[in-house]
Amino acid sequence: MSAPLLEQLIEALRVLPGVGQKSAQRMAYHLLERNREGGKRLAGALAEAVERIGHCERCRDFSESGVCPICASASRDAHLLCVVETPADRMAIEQATDFRGLYFVLHGRLSPLDGIGPRELGLDRLADRLAAGEAQEMIIATNPTVEGEATAHYLAQLARQHQVRPSRPAHGLPLGGELEYVDRGTLSHAFGSRSEVP
Repeated sequence: MSAPLLEQLIEALRVLPGVGQKSAQRMAYHLLERNREGGKRLAGALAEAVERIGHCERCRDFSESGVCPICASASRDAHLLCVVETPADRMAIEQATDFRGLYFVLHGRLSPLDGIGPRELGLDRLADRLAAGEAQEMIIATNPTVEGEATAHYLAQLARQHQVRPSRPAHGLPLGGELEYVDRGTLSHAFGSRSEVP
């Protein structure tokens, strides 16, 4: 016999990051007591997003089509390629800077202990893009964490193998911080003051 619907709803809400038992319970009660229409919209949007959103063939960002709007845009500078850990990092850069190049989204960072190596991050696809010869500079915008720095080092070596200049955003990004939580002004300044990776 399956659990009652209320328990199933609470348990389903707990899949979200940072949502424990009490938070999930509060959300479920709110939807049922005060906002059933909002709950229906949420359920519909979630079902459609899970069904229709995939990954861009070129940059691995989330996309409803084979190639995302950024990669498909003729107004973007193909000589600049920015590598980020997550789609949230890509969005933070788009909102805070005037960067007009292209992106590559890793969906993580190198972490051998967790079984995340170059293949899991799509670095074979990144190497193919670099080998194509369009990119002249690769901006490595991984987070300034231990794993992010190790990933940046690996990416810099990969860029040099393909005669692409690696650079890194500088000034003001806190060590151990996450890009999506950095304020716009700091991120914009850091991006504008990037330096070549030694």
